[in-house]
Amino acid sequence: MTNRTYVFLTAVIGVICGFVIVRTLLSADSLTVRNDLVQGFFVGAGLGVVAVEILARIKATRINGWTTIFGCGLPGNGIFMRAACARIFPGPVNVPQEAMYWKTGVDGAGHTLSGERDFILHFPPGGLPPNDAFWSLTMADAKEHFVANPINRYSVGDRSGLAQNPDGSVDIYLQNTAPAGHQSNWLPAPAGRFNLWLRVYMPGAAILHGGYTVPPVIEARSNR
Repeated sequence: MTNRTYVFLTAVIGVICGFVIVRTLLSADSLTVRNDLVQGFFVGAGLGVVAVEILARIKATRINGWTTIFGCGLPGNGIFMRAACARIFPGPVNVPQEAMYWKTGVDGAGHTLSGERDFILHFPPGGLPPNDAFWSLTMADAKEHFVANPINRYSVGDRSGLAQNPDGSVDIYLQNTAPAGHQSNWLPAPAGRFNLWLRVYMPGAAILHGGYTVPPVIEARSNR
């Protein structure tokens, strides 16, 4: 079924159901029917939310604290799969060949990410996300909002001038205050809890085939 056909049929069903509901509400027993409709709506909505949450947990892959879902954006997935992807990745998602997404709110040990502590995302030599376009790491607070900061930096990536270590590895500093001598690699964090989003556009074969693993976020002191 094409998207156009699906939208048309959905619209027809909506018009028919709306007509039936209006006529029913105008009937003699409208109060009872209205109560039944309201109860049915909330029960149905609740079941839908539960179903989406369960599907998101089943489909999600979690490695090193990062969560992703392979196959988001494919047109044949259906509404529930789209909703499951949206549950984890708010906003539009593309087919895997165009973009892959990861999210985390914990470090590699499962501890909640918070600006009360300093963290590092360490990419080993040759370990940056393989791609044919670009990648970016975005900081968000606990409500998924951008984090106001003195340098107006909300994401870093392969286009932000990240400095490499002598061995070719790359450290991204995730903390509330600027790291001495490493401001080019600083992604400012809020004072409280935060989440990270990794987006890779036109991902390489290693990502598409499951061979690439995003490294864990670690506490800065454990890397010293």
